Amino acid sequence: MPKIHDLYVGKVVLGTVLLTWAVLLGLDVMLGFVTEFSDVGEGNYGLLQAVTVMALSVPRRAYTLFPHAAVIGSLMALGQLAASSELTALRALGLSRRRLSLSVAAALALLTGLMVINGETLGPAGQRRADSLKASAKSKNMIVAQYSGLWAREGNVILNANGGQEREKDGDRWLELRDVFLYEFSDDGRLKSTATVGQAEHRPGGWLLRNVTRIHFTDRSVHETHVGEERWNSKLDAVALTAGLEKPRYLTAGQLHDATNYRLRNNLDASELQEHYWGRWFYPINALALCLAAIPFAFGTLRSGSMGKRLFIGIIFALSFWLLQTQFVRLAGVFKFDYRVAYLLPTLIMLGVSAALFKRRSG
Repeated sequence: MPKIHDLYVGKVVLGTVLLTWAVLLGLDVMLGFVTEFSDVGEGNYGLLQAVTVMALSVPRRAYTLFPHAAVIGSLMALGQLAASSELTALRALGLSRRRLSLSVAAALALLTGLMVINGETLGPAGQRRADSLKASAKSKNMIVAQYSGLWAREGNVILNANGGQEREKDGDRWLELRDVFLYEFSDDGRLKSTATVGQAEHRPGGWLLRNVTRIHFTDRSVHETHVGEERWNSKLDAVALTAGLEKPRYLTAGQLHDATNYRLRNNLDASELQEHYWGRWFYPINALALCLAAIPFAFGTLRSGSMGKRLFIGIIFALSFWLLQTQFVRLAGVFKFDYRVAYLLPTLIMLGVSAALFKRRSG
């Protein structure tokens, strides 16, 4: 059970982190709106649409900015407690630096959990809605631009679609592609058939193809067939189709997993998707590790330097964690080693340094 000093430290940390978070988010939204304002007037994209797009992107922006706000806010909170001698009083009561750090981590864990949920629900959904709204407003025909000129591969079949959009009716949503061409190859690379499809719909049970004209190629003949409707049993789905066109960081972990399996199944490069997929799993670990790695700089005697100096060094130390991990992730993409190692190793290094600093600092 948390004690009164844990609740007090947690309250101060949460309040400071939320204030820092609001400031960073406000600045990010304002800068984003300046960028959006340059597109106002294109097609039907007006000021109201720009404001709506920015509002829909707020959950995604909050998710991205949270680790930075957590580091700065937690250090500012401890600095506030130290400046008012409350940190010294808590230490005099017998609370160790480790116990105080756990109080900070417990408070941050609550916000981190909410951000993990946000990163899988409101963040991606809001960003997709914002992108769809912007594309629809800027385009005279209501076709979502991200599906134009789409190419995809499923086994020995290559798909090309010239247009399409997501549809919804009575709570059901499906992907509809138009002017579709299917190219089927044999195992030795020879063209077996081509198909012109007027409309392809991806439903829960698979693909429904309408107005299909197929040309079959054999060693000695070519013949044509036409059917009004046929089923296409393919594992290719809407997530796999759009993963190469949407930014992977805007997809949920489930969508990243499905898109990664699709690419690996078809011997395609999935490194970018794997990078973001494992980044989602390590997000809560990284957010807490960033804070724990910097917290030792908030402790110490007055002889060790001003609190402002220690906070500045702590923030630089925490940001170096992000730079180190970014480099490891890039190296994983270049040298093809496991992304889990790339995300975990910098965390262990920085936490090891943090633990050593805890032992050396007095106070």
